[in-house]
Amino acid sequence: MISEAQFKTEIDLIISNAIREDVGDGDHTSLSCIPATATGKAKLLVKDEGVIAGVEFAKKVFAYVDENLKVETLIKDGSQVAYGDIVFYVEGSSQSILQAERLVLNAMQRMSAIATKTKLFVDLLEGTKTQILDTRKTTPGIRALEKWAVKIGGGVNHRFALYDMVMIKDNHIDFAGGITKAIHKTKDYLKKNHKDLKIIVEARNLEEIAEILETEGVYRILIDNFNYEDTKKAVALIGDKCLTESSGGINEKTARNYAECGVDFISSGALTHSVYNLDLSLKAV
Repeated sequence: MISEAQFKTEIDLIISNAIREDVGDGDHTSLSCIPATATGKAKLLVKDEGVIAGVEFAKKVFAYVDENLKVETLIKDGSQVAYGDIVFYVEGSSQSILQAERLVLNAMQRMSAIATKTKLFVDLLEGTKTQILDTRKTTPGIRALEKWAVKIGGGVNHRFALYDMVMIKDNHIDFAGGITKAIHKTKDYLKKNHKDLKIIVEARNLEEIAEILETEGVYRILIDNFNYEDTKKAVALIGDKCLTESSGGINEKTARNYAECGVDFISSGALTHSVYNLDLSLKAV
């Protein structure tokens, strides 16, 4: 996984690029009709139900736009919210509040939707050892925000990108000439390039799992698109030799059944690619 410093850099880049995209050479609507000396106060109003996420990100946005803006937090990230709740107040330059408004809302609405969906899966898996993972199926340019939201919702981040973990999937296996060759080539590459990266290998059937287990050094086996019975067999076959992960179209109706097969993780792209934004508004007080 990426370091805290790398994550902070990603967040800083998201903010600077989003403000560049949205503000450009100025918020001319606010500049034209609101005096530079005007001050005001606004509240973040919830018009929906779910898990709030992005409060700490909003603080970073306000500080980036204007370090003199003051935020009073009433509800923290990860809290359950309902219609009518006020999450925070922001006070200071009216022009600055309006400049930051859209980025704060866009981010928080999406982050809250992801956190809400993640919490749903977490609750479904309660009582099992299985944890819910996100994937790389994220919105280009804001992956750090979406993975942050998964953590706020109680989920676990998978690899951040292609560079922080090795994941040998079906196409890699086929292009490399088979599972064993792919694993050996990967281990040789990592050694040659002085890379200390965990290796995950995807298996399409029980025979491939048996072949993976013949080679040491695999961190986790991805049990992909297996039915329940074969997943149980796979978990029994793997034992404690490495960690296990189920994936492949797993949803709210099937997640608990896969967890009860004994897998360590379930990964779901739906956490980040299939959500409906939580309805939030930033209103002047």
